[in-house]
Amino acid sequence: MITLQNIFLQYASNAGQVNALRDVSLNVAAGESVAIVGPSGSGKTSLLTLMGGLEKPTAGDITVDGVNISALSEDALAQFRRGRIGIVFQSFHLIPTMTALENVAVSLELMGDANAFEKAQQELYKVGLAQRITHYPAQLSGGEQQRVALARALVAAPRVILADEPTGNLDSETGRQVTDMLFALQRERQATLILVTHDEVLAARCDRTLRLKDGQLS
Repeated sequence: MITLQNIFLQYASNAGQVNALRDVSLNVAAGESVAIVGPSGSGKTSLLTLMGGLEKPTAGDITVDGVNISALSEDALAQFRRGRIGIVFQSFHLIPTMTALENVAVSLELMGDANAFEKAQQELYKVGLAQRITHYPAQLSGGEQQRVALARALVAAPRVILADEPTGNLDSETGRQVTDMLFALQRERQATLILVTHDEVLAARCDRTLRLKDGQLS
């Protein structure tokens, strides 16, 4: 489902050139769950953004669902992600002026789905927010906001789920509830899951764990 071949990622900073990723190669099978762990600054989030087509590598090839996304334009990448890749961020990234229902439906609306709100409502029910669909993000707890973000990521039934520290802003019990939902929905839909985390207990729930240090996998 996901193949990275000899990936390098470099960018300029005030301190000079930064080698965020160095010669990273990786294969992830369809339906597999993989945790990527490592210290802060090791390149975990950079690796995830590359797999999601949110950033392009300096060198190397990335193939997702049979498509070499390294060769796609920005517009083509945006089109590719729709319906294929769902992303769960640590900081939720909900639109504050939209209700929970509208936040989940918006991606489907952009895809021209006539049943966007019906599907969004069903997804919010699945993550336990049946009574909160008309609430705005400021009216929701952190755990509820992350469940809205999870519903938004999964509503288009993506084949790949990318989760960047999905419990990082949550207390331990709320984090456990959110990850229980994430893994249950991933298994139900047989999606491929890439999970970036500092939490070794959470990483152990995945099929395998990869370690990233100084931009290299081990």
